Amino acid sequence: MILCITHSQDFYTIDHFFQYLSSKNIPYFRLNSDRLNHLQQMSVNENSFEITDEYGNTLHSDTIKGVWHRKAWRINVPEELDQDYEKIFLNEYTNLRYNLLTQLEHLPWINPYENEKKIDGNKMLQLKIAQRNNLLIPPTIFSNDEEKVKAFFDQHCSGKAIAKLHGVTRKTMSGEGLISTMVIEEETLGNLSDIVYCPMIFQPYIDKEYELRIMYVDGEFYTGKINNSENADWRVGHENYFWTAYELPDDIKSNITSMMKEMGLYTGAIDMIRGKDGKYYFLEVNPQGEWGMLQKELGFPIADKIAESLIKRINIHE
Repeated sequence: MILCITHSQDFYTIDHFFQYLSSKNIPYFRLNSDRLNHLQQMSVNENSFEITDEYGNTLHSDTIKGVWHRKAWRINVPEELDQDYEKIFLNEYTNLRYNLLTQLEHLPWINPYENEKKIDGNKMLQLKIAQRNNLLIPPTIFSNDEEKVKAFFDQHCSGKAIAKLHGVTRKTMSGEGLISTMVIEEETLGNLSDIVYCPMIFQPYIDKEYELRIMYVDGEFYTGKINNSENADWRVGHENYFWTAYELPDDIKSNITSMMKEMGLYTGAIDMIRGKDGKYYFLEVNPQGEWGMLQKELGFPIADKIAESLIKRINIHE
């Protein structure tokens, strides 16, 4: 039994994953992270757990051989719940979910839960590890200090910078509800006073030839190039762009592989820019990043490769 942790709105990529498992007669259980709430019956003991989902399907942890941590979402709160209890509801169900999942930490995961949590929650650590593995990174500051940001702008940005949130407001590639990457220029520097309420990441604007979305799967690379050289964030206005397959240079592949091994990740969606100066700039890796567009538009067998990698690790573990 392979446990797939996802959310109730996930489709396409997960469907391909399940189709592959079915073709190999491997059973699976879909656990919707956003609905691990009052809709499920859950009990966790010191060495195991049992869960019955809203459709009456029961899963015992003893039957699970491996885990694909596809994508976790915030737990849904029932509409009828008094707002005074919402914080308690979320805290306790989040704690129950964490206790439940850590019962499986001895099993093969893609990706290992604690590794993924650490890397996904620390973009500055990502940059440090990337640089340590010979990937080129832009100068970066994560700050709520207006004066420090202005000094950074003057020192590194040549009149143009980008600003982005550490996290995202929506886990989607549609652009809907997204606070996108913003361009900061000399005349807009005076609008930074509000960052005291919302710290942001600032980097020099890179004049780019194109952007790359790289799906790394256990040493293999599935890379798409998008024809966006103008906008700071291709997810906004994405309907005007298209993907083409791209072959990374061998030295970039080698450096990414060593970076991912140091991070303890088997898969991840990596964003890079090919600058007009001919250099490749690493921006970030999202362990649960989107890659369905690469499989759909370019025919990459990403779902199958993730399944194969997890099955291989299960066989080695046994």
